[in-house]
Amino acid sequence: MRSLSRRRRVIINTDAKNEADDQYAIVHALLSPGLNIRGVIPAHFGQRPGRSLRSMEDSRVEVDLLLKYLGMQDQVRVENGAPFPMPAVNIPVPSPGAELIIEEALRDDAEGPLYVAFFGPLTDMASALLMEPRIAERDIIVVWIGGPGYDADPFPGPEFNLSNDVVAANMVFRSTLTVWQVPRSAYAITAVGYAELDEKVAPCGPLGRYLVDQLREWNERFANDPMEYRALGDSPAVAVIINPSAGQYIERPAMGFTYDCTYDSTAQYRPIRVYQTIDSRFMLEDFFAKLRQFARSQSTVSEAPHLP
Repeated sequence: MRSLSRRRRVIINTDAKNEADDQYAIVHALLSPGLNIRGVIPAHFGQRPGRSLRSMEDSRVEVDLLLKYLGMQDQVRVENGAPFPMPAVNIPVPSPGAELIIEEALRDDAEGPLYVAFFGPLTDMASALLMEPRIAERDIIVVWIGGPGYDADPFPGPEFNLSNDVVAANMVFRSTLTVWQVPRSAYAITAVGYAELDEKVAPCGPLGRYLVDQLREWNERFANDPMEYRALGDSPAVAVIINPSAGQYIERPAMGFTYDCTYDSTAQYRPIRVYQTIDSRFMLEDFFAKLRQFARSQSTVSEAPHLP
């Protein structure tokens, strides 16, 4: 078995009940043997009448449900993140999740970087930086699904994850932390159709059935137009941690963000990695295979004879 010290240390920060794709990314990460998941932090996604008035708490319920499906309730640490965005510059929102980031960042007994994957806003990372400035000098890689595209973004309106905490995004982007960004122009083109989900995910036990059912239900309830697909837009964060070459990227200066969620080119900082494309074939097939393996292992356990 591979030594724990050789596995990539990862913390997942997820607004899990916001849509229907975080669930796939969480499961993908937890089923990946090369990742040492040090904890999961449920994140807020704003107060949205008709969807959630207690979004972080709803994300926590969803994380706990997925761990139950995986049989990992007692194996994975879960610490709640901030219940709301940063109220102003340099005012953190302390939380157990931010404390977890600090604790892992300051460990001296771990090899390699700490990857902190954000599927939603950057509130907990920015808060952790303010609560413990020393972590800015530690080996941390922030992998963020967020921000609009740079040169061409065919999707209108503010990018969702950025819009949920512009203050925090500005803090992280102007820090000295290593950042890998997957902007909307890259993450939004990772679509998978219902037919493929029905063939490759739904048959994979109760967990596979739940993943497909909740995705269909979300589309039926919230999608503006009829659709038989969904972008698994958070899964690229997992794919590029497993395989940093799972997409084409460039290095470019980090920019600031305006409060209408556009880039402020007058504010430029150290270079960051920006993924322009994602290898959806690798991302999806790796997930499908790991889910099938998990389902087979559960079937073997359930069918094993009970010894006296």
